[in-house]
Amino acid sequence: MEAPPDNDVLWARALHFTHPDGSPALGGVSLGVREGEILAVSGPRGSGKTTLLSCLSGLVPAQRGEVWFNSVPVHTMRPMTRERLRRDRFGWIDPAPVLVPELNVWENAALPLMLRGTSRRRAKVAALEWLERLDIGDRSRNRPHELTQPERQRACIARALAPAPTVLFADEPTAPLHRADRAHVLRTLTTAARSHGITVVLATHDAETAALADRTVSLLDGRRVNTVHLPPVQETQPAGQGAACSLSV
Repeated sequence: MEAPPDNDVLWARALHFTHPDGSPALGGVSLGVREGEILAVSGPRGSGKTTLLSCLSGLVPAQRGEVWFNSVPVHTMRPMTRERLRRDRFGWIDPAPVLVPELNVWENAALPLMLRGTSRRRAKVAALEWLERLDIGDRSRNRPHELTQPERQRACIARALAPAPTVLFADEPTAPLHRADRAHVLRTLTTAARSHGITVVLATHDAETAALADRTVSLLDGRRVNTVHLPPVQETQPAGQGAACSLSV
């Protein structure tokens, strides 16, 4: 078993995963994520982005391959140990906002902290800070059904950031947001990550979102790909047109 590099907070090697219907989701993906890095995993829908994030976070164990977090093998952990790891060290943002309907907005945002044993008062302070940053502080006492969908997504993002996770996994986090809201939320997310030293793994099919990351890994049909731009072929095609091909790696 090969040990991961010391400067990688996350490291994966040769991850394979097949859906129950037999369709492949990951076909040998390997990557490393440095501490404090914002890494975008890009690709069209169905390319394996969500499955990759699920395997990296321990939410779903890869069927083959290795996942390491801070040099600790996640792929050999028992289910309860992986659950504690996700609760204590990881944050997750889904593309669709899901909140506990019986709790108000600040209680939803504070919930992960309280589950860790943080006092209600301290958890509330942290939750309100992030709700204010995301311009939803004035809705902190409302119930989820009283919010618009973009407001609910902001509350979910505050919930993910409030515990200051070591790694934040964001699966199409701005999908339900309008364009103007999307830009503001992404700036808040990236600024928070850099100021708090949070490593972010961001799945997106949007080029503008991926451009905010430090580095981009592209997936196609469950494999990493590199786009290689080839020089134009002389006299065989119109001037100014080149060729490009995607290579699996």
